[in-house]
Amino acid sequence: MHPPEIRARARQVFLSGATVAEAARSVGLNYRTVWHWCRDRPTPAVQGTALRCFRCREDVGVPTDPTAYAYLLGLYLGDGHLVATARVPVLRISCSNSWPGLISACDDAMRAVLAEKVQRVPQQGCVNVQSYGKHWPCLFPQHGPGKKHERPIVLADWQRTIVEAHPGDFLRGLFHSDGCRFANRVVVRGKEYVYPRYMFTNESADIMGLCQWALDLLGIAWRMNRRNSLSVARRGAVPALDRHVGPKT
Repeated sequence: MHPPEIRARARQVFLSGATVAEAARSVGLNYRTVWHWCRDRPTPAVQGTALRCFRCREDVGVPTDPTAYAYLLGLYLGDGHLVATARVPVLRISCSNSWPGLISACDDAMRAVLAEKVQRVPQQGCVNVQSYGKHWPCLFPQHGPGKKHERPIVLADWQRTIVEAHPGDFLRGLFHSDGCRFANRVVVRGKEYVYPRYMFTNESADIMGLCQWALDLLGIAWRMNRRNSLSVARRGAVPALDRHVGPKT
């Protein structure tokens, strides 16, 4: 008996236009097994983003790409906004024009998690990477009216499980949205010292707590240098965080 997420992944590849043989190769199983899944079963009644929503599909239950979800969750908590009151909900994440690699990474993560189509809407100094889909609210239950720092931000149990398994990807999303890596310069007794440093700034105490928690999961030292600002600067901590985040591009 194969796990239900493998079956769902094979069917998803097949329904996207691939042949049965291509779907079989994508999950590493034999042709006959996947043929029964794709040809010998009726096409699901649900279509569009409902077909890809792992929270609504009983035969899936987990994201097909949990690293992409953890990264997108970090981006959403930083610079994201989910409008759930519209006829079709829209997930929108603002990315600075200074980082074209971030814009592409956000686009890729949305497609890997749920989106069938992603738009890049130019704004002054930034690009809104956005996707319409009725099932975005299923994946980001933190949405709500008002600013994030003015309401509680608590992860659901299933979200915590994903972050616990992929804390580095979650941190990459947080630091790519509301963080930075830079060369810090200090002068001690007339001598200048330069060393790399990470900073993460967010007005929400809950989101700051999630950042601290993820850093603790990786054993990376941090300290609060202001009420709304976290610093990672110790000699061993910066290269450790580099392995998961690194500078924006």
